[in-house]
Amino acid sequence: MKTSLTKELEKYTGILEKQNKDSVSDPWRLKYHVMPPVGWLNDPNGLCFFNGRYHLFFQYSPSDAMGGLKYWGHYTGTDMIHWEYEGIALYPDMPYDCDGVYSGSALVEGDCVWLYYTGNVKLAGDYDYIYTGREGNTVLAVMRTDGTIGDKTLIMSNKDYPANLSCHVRDPKVWKESGLYYMVLGARTKEDHGEVLLYVSEDKFHWSLKNIFTISGFGYMWECPDMFVIDGRRFLSFSPQGIERDGLDFANIYQSGYCLLDGDFTGDASLGQFKEYDRGFDFYAPQTFLDRDGRRILIGWMGMPDCDYINPTVEKGWQHCMTVPRELTVKAGKIFQYPVRELEELRGGAVTKTQEQGESLDVSISSDVIIKIDDPENLHLCVDHDLHIVYKKADQIFKIEFAPGSPLGGGRTMRGVALESLEEIRILSDTSALEIYVNHGAEVFSTRFYPQIDGTGKDCHTIEFMEGSGFLTAWSLEEAN
Repeated sequence: MKTSLTKELEKYTGILEKQNKDSVSDPWRLKYHVMPPVGWLNDPNGLCFFNGRYHLFFQYSPSDAMGGLKYWGHYTGTDMIHWEYEGIALYPDMPYDCDGVYSGSALVEGDCVWLYYTGNVKLAGDYDYIYTGREGNTVLAVMRTDGTIGDKTLIMSNKDYPANLSCHVRDPKVWKESGLYYMVLGARTKEDHGEVLLYVSEDKFHWSLKNIFTISGFGYMWECPDMFVIDGRRFLSFSPQGIERDGLDFANIYQSGYCLLDGDFTGDASLGQFKEYDRGFDFYAPQTFLDRDGRRILIGWMGMPDCDYINPTVEKGWQHCMTVPRELTVKAGKIFQYPVRELEELRGGAVTKTQEQGESLDVSISSDVIIKIDDPENLHLCVDHDLHIVYKKADQIFKIEFAPGSPLGGGRTMRGVALESLEEIRILSDTSALEIYVNHGAEVFSTRFYPQIDGTGKDCHTIEFMEGSGFLTAWSLEEAN
């Protein structure tokens, strides 16, 4: 039943979404990456396939492109590429979520989708909101086949969590396995250690703590946890905060990655080495789900909180986007990521040619480019004159680097990864988003970038071979948004 507050919030957000002329006309508006109708977007939530459609919920602040009160926005589609905006699904309209409907997940069972999320509450007073003054409530709402969502239920609050935790407990991911329901929650202890809590339930409403996962000295907070199995191997995925940079590793202010989990996840289990999903500037808070064909699919937020670089789309009233959906596979204990095959349906005409050193090629503003490397020693590509993609065999380092002070990067500098050899690069370019897949997805770099599009309407990106050569195939991509 809708409360009076819900009705007022519906009116308010409806007005905001109708006033999105700047967002719609922005030349940096994306063609096939999911972006907010207006305002701010962050974590993907509630990813699932239900009733013949894919559902992508997301953290949404329509009132402020710099982030504000969080709602759950909602997109649906039949192929994970063409999405339709369905409006706001969850409002911060109850005492236990009044300061934000924070991240969560979806459990599909029977004729319903069980949506679990964190209800954020910040109490009035002189609090630090880390150890005092904040509630991180676990809340349930159920969506029916007609898309309507019923009344919310408070499942757990801070008093139900272990006593050694701070107020920061959030982001439930729920799944069913062997007849039981499991939930992982991200947490920060009072001693500033990151953890993932594992809960178990027989009925989806009553939950008991089953296990705790942590790595000594590895960050003060672990958020956005996920647990899944690929080819019989179980992984724990999470986004740790408070990791110091180590050469090329952990270069962003916050990370997202995974550990191989050995042993019984409900009892005696150990975590392997943490591996980063994405080495670019803009990737955080990913979530996975099983699609209709049983593929493990990942979608990440193509953004980064609390960073020192910018997105000029804020001036147009919107900020951030999602990555394209990526299929996950495992080779030798490492997760590979690659765009779902459905993206190929957007491909138009192709250009194929061998590119030699000194040659350049203009590709569509929305394009899919695959380069098979001829010279295994060195490669230096330059995109739109100021983004350098470089591999040096002698150094065994692959990196992307924006020219200093270039508006193309908005303050972004360099990111890299150790790489023994380079075989292939796939570049997905959109108007202001770039995803680079190295060696069939062994490494990925996601970044926003901002070509200076003038009033004449630039409709291409330029790729120049500064060093090395390769066989290039470039497709234009049709608009999906």
